[in-house]
Amino acid sequence: MKKLIASLAFPSLLFLPAAPGQAESLRQALIHAYRTNPSLTAARAGLRATDEGVPIAKAAARPTLSATADYQEFVVRSANSFSAPLRAANANANLSFPLYQGGRVKNAIRAADARVEAGRANLRFTEADLFTAIVSVYMDVMRDSAIAAFNRQNVAVLETNLQASQDRFEVGDLTRTDVAQSEARLSVARGQLELALAQLDASLENYLRFVGLPARDLEQPPALPGLPRTPTEAVAIAIENNPQLLAANADAKAARHDVRVAAASRLPRLSAVASGGYNNYLGTLTSSFPGRAFQQAQTTTTIGLSATIPLYQGGLPAAEVRRANALESQALEQTIFVERRVVAEVRAAYSRYQATQVVIQSSRAAVAANELALEGVRAENSVGTRNVLDVLNAEQELLNSRVQLVTAQRDAYVAGFTLLAAMGRAEARDLNLFGGTLFEPGFSRKPAAGPTLPEIDPIFAPDGSIEFESVPVEQHPGEGDRSSGFGPATPRLTPNTEADQP
Repeated sequence: MKKLIASLAFPSLLFLPAAPGQAESLRQALIHAYRTNPSLTAARAGLRATDEGVPIAKAAARPTLSATADYQEFVVRSANSFSAPLRAANANANLSFPLYQGGRVKNAIRAADARVEAGRANLRFTEADLFTAIVSVYMDVMRDSAIAAFNRQNVAVLETNLQASQDRFEVGDLTRTDVAQSEARLSVARGQLELALAQLDASLENYLRFVGLPARDLEQPPALPGLPRTPTEAVAIAIENNPQLLAANADAKAARHDVRVAAASRLPRLSAVASGGYNNYLGTLTSSFPGRAFQQAQTTTTIGLSATIPLYQGGLPAAEVRRANALESQALEQTIFVERRVVAEVRAAYSRYQATQVVIQSSRAAVAANELALEGVRAENSVGTRNVLDVLNAEQELLNSRVQLVTAQRDAYVAGFTLLAAMGRAEARDLNLFGGTLFEPGFSRKPAAGPTLPEIDPIFAPDGSIEFESVPVEQHPGEGDRSSGFGPATPRLTPNTEADQP
């Protein structure tokens, strides 16, 4: 829209729900990103490459069979040769079966298995990290669209205030100072609106970057599942399930097997071998002695054992063992580092979530109080006990408290989801993206098919849920094609419509 709806006599029109079938849910955004996000698809390709390490390691314990075939033409023969053939065909086959390799193959297979385990854990982390980013940009779009709507509404109110101040100045009821104060506050509000619109543009671009689709009218996100009651409980769950920690443990296990692989190079190796050959001179092997003929084709077969006993290798095995031991120590220290980081992240996320809940409650109280204060200041201004600056300040305080509220709502939801991710409970199987509902109740790993979540309370409920109603973002005059036709949703804050009137 190129201008605000007539006036603010009906500000609740800003929060009408979008037409059915046009809104986009958080579930749809996550599913699309799960299927198409390049970072996630690249991580899957990397895991497939890691998976091939297991058959590569197993191949060293399996028999090897090779065959060669030759055809030769003897163009120039020795003058002293009385039986040189003109041509020959040869075929040979060799079979080797490893019997004992000092434990090198067995430990190499175990190391490869451990690296696959680490790769799968890293893929889980990539998936959870991507989902956390999508939740963040999803909520950013909703927050910034709400802030833009509040600033747009504030500009419209200040424009009405300025017009009223000019009218009262014309009749001598106000001074030029009052008009100037209204003009200054309106100019500041227009600047704040442009900044809010620019921030909305950035959030829309980030949404497109992570999801791969433009942000349409966004629906309210579902309630988060039951979060832990204490940080100790959260840490205990994270220690068992955090994918980064699981990957670090698997890498340490692989490094331990690598030490044994390196040590096996000092030990002897034993293999069973067999070979067979076929040679045919194609009727060209002749004799210069009358009555004597040579057989034109012959076959040979050999079987046996082959042992390799290393006596001196220039210090290579000792160096490889020392290097493997150092890498194992590094992996163990990395495990301790990751564990400490996971614990810190979980505690910080839990603290942020708790803090945002308090901020939400205080912001709600501030919005209600500022709405009442603005209504009172306007009434007092009408009887001359308050001046224009008092009204402008009250309007600004109301705007600030509303912005603080929607910001706290966004921060609380993101903090809650970040806590789930740190605990290892924010992946596709946990969110049950393909099973009917977005979040499963509790922390069960099994998909819980069933109806979608029921309606949740407005704003934030005690469990951290939040309600947004999807509405198109109106286009401010001069915006151009800011949102590319896809208006994000604004939060349902149910403002006091009477207090918003000048």
